[in-house]
Amino acid sequence: MAEPSEASRVYLRFKDVFGDPNAKRIRARRRPGPEIGSSVPFGAGRDPRGLGDTINSLTLQLGWNSPLAQSELLASWIELAGEETSKHSTPAGIDEGVLTVQCESTAWATQLRMMRVEIMTQIAVRYPDAGIESIRFQGPNAPSWKKGPRSIPGRGPRDTYG
Repeated sequence: MAEPSEASRVYLRFKDVFGDPNAKRIRARRRPGPEIGSSVPFGAGRDPRGLGDTINSLTLQLGWNSPLAQSELLASWIELAGEETSKHSTPAGIDEGVLTVQCESTAWATQLRMMRVEIMTQIAVRYPDAGIESIRFQGPNAPSWKKGPRSIPGRGPRDTYG
């Protein structure tokens, strides 16, 4: 069979594109529409969203829930531990699920160790995304004998009992 002439091909192409109204409907049904949330103005899925919803979805996508909950926990230590207790203790940080709290004295560290269950319960209720598994209460740091202009290497004051 002979190849159609160029004029026939042009005619068939024009008929395909412009001629048959039924063909347009079939093609329109086959053609996928714009995606929801695409950049088509006034399209479906383009309703404005609240700033809080947008930021919540962003934190979920980027995996920031746990770090944000941890920083929120550290910032609200006064409400969590109580005003009097928070005057004598400061949260030092969170490392691998362990909240470290620096206390003013060993007596306050002991008192807070006895309150550990209540504090852990409040943390679990208020900040479940923080991932806190335990709390470590530390007393004040012991003085170092390695400071000063006349310090020498060695064991320090214990060295004289040798």
